[in-house]
Amino acid sequence: MNNYTGDRMAFEMASELAEAEGIKVDTLFINDDVAVQDSTWTVGRRGVAGNFFVMKAVGAKSEQGASLAEVKAVGEKVNSVTRTMGIALTACTPPAKGSPLFELAEDEMEVGVGIHGEPGRRRAKLVSADEIVDELLGAVVPDLPYSSGDRVALMINGLGGTPISELYLLYGIAAQKLADRGITVAKSYVGEYCTSLEMAGASLTLVKLDDEIEALLNAPASIVNRIF
Repeated sequence: MNNYTGDRMAFEMASELAEAEGIKVDTLFINDDVAVQDSTWTVGRRGVAGNFFVMKAVGAKSEQGASLAEVKAVGEKVNSVTRTMGIALTACTPPAKGSPLFELAEDEMEVGVGIHGEPGRRRAKLVSADEIVDELLGAVVPDLPYSSGDRVALMINGLGGTPISELYLLYGIAAQKLADRGITVAKSYVGEYCTSLEMAGASLTLVKLDDEIEALLNAPASIVNRIF
């Protein structure tokens, strides 16, 4: 589960109900967000778009017939080498609230925003795409850290209201800047993987790859797709 206070409470209750019925359960916390250590909505770091990689890996491991302990261990491994940070250009409007969660001027951006619209580490003036990527990589790369010689998966995730062309622009800049650091982008993801309603913005995720993680990410998967 993503590491938010409400998520933890809900999953703890669900675990208790499952255990009461004799179902063996365990809990895995995803906390890839480097923007904040603690906030009003979390106990420790938040889980953001890096959840895509953790969930894909544990699903693939489960398909192999692994035990619950083995599945959790793989999830913890992927989580430990995954880091994310995002920026928002607009807030989102939850239907039950009916108004934006926060206000941004046209020349402002929220740096380090959470996936539910939670505020980030600071508010800043809007800058160029190159400078946005510098901001995100400057927070993400040193955190693990990722180093020259590493093979990584790079995700540029849209938060709901960002054109795909702009996401690819960010991806191209990020991939080149990583290459300049000697970091190889072996797997790439560009699109809306973990959105926040209609929020305009994006997040950048890096996953340090090894043979096991890469194989799990490459494993075939299917999803339900509704076409109107």
